[in-house]
Amino acid sequence: MAGFVLQRLAQAVIVVFAMSIIVFVGVYAIGNPIDVLIDPGADQATRAALIAQYGLDQPLWRQYANFLAGVATGDLGRSLIYNVPVVELIFSRLPATLELVLVSVAIATGLGVPLGLYAGYRPESAPAKAIMAFSVLGFSVPTFWIGMILIMTFAVELGVLPSGGRGAVGSLLGIPTSLATADGWAHVILPAVNLSLFNMGLMIRLTRAGMVEAMGADYVRFARAQGLSEGRIVRSHVLKNISIPLVTVFGLELGSTLAFAVVTESVFNWPGVGKLIIDSILQLDRPVMVAYLVLVVILFVLINFTVDLVYARLDPRVRLGGGAGE
Repeated sequence: MAGFVLQRLAQAVIVVFAMSIIVFVGVYAIGNPIDVLIDPGADQATRAALIAQYGLDQPLWRQYANFLAGVATGDLGRSLIYNVPVVELIFSRLPATLELVLVSVAIATGLGVPLGLYAGYRPESAPAKAIMAFSVLGFSVPTFWIGMILIMTFAVELGVLPSGGRGAVGSLLGIPTSLATADGWAHVILPAVNLSLFNMGLMIRLTRAGMVEAMGADYVRFARAQGLSEGRIVRSHVLKNISIPLVTVFGLELGSTLAFAVVTESVFNWPGVGKLIIDSILQLDRPVMVAYLVLVVILFVLINFTVDLVYARLDPRVRLGGGAGE
């Protein structure tokens, strides 16, 4: 097991390093933030002084080396627009995004898996066909359009839920969060539902496919021959055998939802990291863009690493294959 963990850690470090280079070069190729920061009528001396102040006169490789040195000490630079440390700026917005993501993933998984199990257990029934039709809509309809429909229906027409914002913030286990207040829950429901629909459709379809395949397997027939109830067969045998693809999707779902909640946060005016990165792109705030993208890469690597460990726990063949040389 130790060899398996070390192998995955080495792969994770290589991926993060390679992606940091791609992110750094890509972001620094899209424009010059000085054009946004300085008055177009400023003289050349003022412009040159500002460029030197932010280190933009240095070669790209040196700027990248300075960035890596800062990362090693936990310093990702200062925002060009807000003039505060990037880490402080991102982490001030991160709790709002985490709230939204955790609620949406809980909805997608809590509803998607049971609905997928039912659709796979009774694939020819009318409710199962309705569930699959709903999953197709989750894939097909754009997120921003669903968000606007939810706002028009529940905020404008019915007036039962707010149209945007985070709501009142309370304290839960010493952590400030809007999930500690009724007003906060009222604000999070619509964006969380909107963000969960795509992932819910994915979970439904994957669970149904695994269920249909598993119900025809020999171990299910043997379990039925032993007189086990259908509920116990599904819980103890089927779910265990289809758990690996579900764990994969859950991990990717968590990472992608956290990284790409941009559209939902923009539609619902949710003050999270997604809205921050949109504002940073519009204003060419390079340090924020680079730091956000690198943190997203690290997030995905950590999630994949955790998923690998869960794999090894669920299926020893994964561990043995990964650590064959130990």
